[in-house]
Amino acid sequence: MQTYTSSDAKREFGEVLIKSQQAPISVTRNGKPIAVIVSDIEYKAIKRKLLVAKLIEGERSGDAGILDIDKIKVKARKKAGFEF
Repeated sequence: MQTYTSSDAKREFGEVLIKSQQAPISVTRNGKPIAVIVSDIEYKAIKRKLLVAKLIEGERSGDAGILDIDKIKVKARKKAGFEF
C-alpha cells in the first residue's frame, strides 16, 4: 500500500484519488496512520462482505426466531445508507 503524509495527500489530492482506484492509499500524520483512501467500488465491496458476515452471524446465533431474509436485507441496506 502506498503511503502519503497528510500534507502530501492534500497537495497531490487529484493524484491520490486516481491512485486509489488501483489500490488503497494510506495517509499518515506525524508518522502515524490516520486514514486509508479506497475507491468507491472497494468500499462497497467491503460493506457487502460485512453485511453478509453479520447476516450469517445472526442466522447462526439461533436467537432470532423466524427470519425473513428480505426484511433483514431491506433493514440492513437502510442502516448502511446505500442500496446494492
